[in-house]
Amino acid sequence: MGMRLIEASPERIVAEMAVRPDLCTAGGRMHGGAYMAFADTLGAVGTLVNLPPGKTTTTTDSSTKFMAAAESGTQVRGESIPLHRGRTTMVWQTRITNARGKLCAVVTQTQLVMDAQG
Repeated sequence: MGMRLIEASPERIVAEMAVRPDLCTAGGRMHGGAYMAFADTLGAVGTLVNLPPGKTTTTTDSSTKFMAAAESGTQVRGESIPLHRGRTTMVWQTRITNARGKLCAVVTQTQLVMDAQG
């Protein structure tokens, strides 16, 4: 998807992504699925940097609220913070803004913490 990771700490994940035509609807605006995939990746990265050795993660659920659009040829920024970091699950909230800094989407997702396969 062409994401660029800017910051990855246990408390915050930040990335940017170009809004390319192949990520847009016929109207030239970023597709809802692209917002969701972008946020899902950030939440997974956030969980991974919090995991002990021998653990991995997968998304169990995700909820997205859309507020504004990002247009083709611009860039979006995603910032994820943990709402819960437990032993078996983690919950992350990602705020995605457009090039003008306007909030486009808020995504809340739950990540399952599980044993990594050897």
